[in-house]
Amino acid sequence: MTVHGILLAAGRSARMGRPKQLLPWQGRPLVRHVAEVALASRLAGVVVVLGAYAGEVARALDGLNGALRQVMCAEYARGQAASLRCGLEALPGSVRAAVVLLVDQPLVTPMLINHLIAAFEATPAAAAVVPRYQGQRGTPVLLAERLFAEVRALEGDHGARPLLARYADAVRWLDVDDPAVVEDVDTPEDYEHVLREAG
Repeated sequence: MTVHGILLAAGRSARMGRPKQLLPWQGRPLVRHVAEVALASRLAGVVVVLGAYAGEVARALDGLNGALRQVMCAEYARGQAASLRCGLEALPGSVRAAVVLLVDQPLVTPMLINHLIAAFEATPAAAAVVPRYQGQRGTPVLLAERLFAEVRALEGDHGARPLLARYADAVRWLDVDDPAVVEDVDTPEDYEHVLREAG
């Protein structure tokens, strides 16, 4: 089963006050770290969706080639759904599913992404695979190809969440012992927290 990644890196980072994509993380920009994590997993390819600060974010990805592709989302200011749509449209036709990655989740590992892929391979009829930590829904989320058309029709800043509710009976929940799936970086305080978590 061909599974690609969509890395959403188009946001304006309003609550952070500076571009989240470019925050320092282990000696490199955050977007580059998350892209490298995705490339180190079993994903067959990775699409990075650019928007705000596109030039700087693209430069942060210089030298990452092979299975990485960058696309510009002109409507990124309309919310996460627009970025997700741009990412889906950039995928090859052979894709069976896509793992939607967020640029502000630096603690996600290649192993976690691989667990999502393996869960989908084990239950290919699932509409989505969603990680869950101590009962709390997390991300990244794997979306099966059967949802792509409806995802493209979404609007707003909620991503695919409405569809996951609509197809709740077809969602494969993946319980993980990893708080990375529920930790993201929206504010300076969040950033300091995940830096401490990473040691």
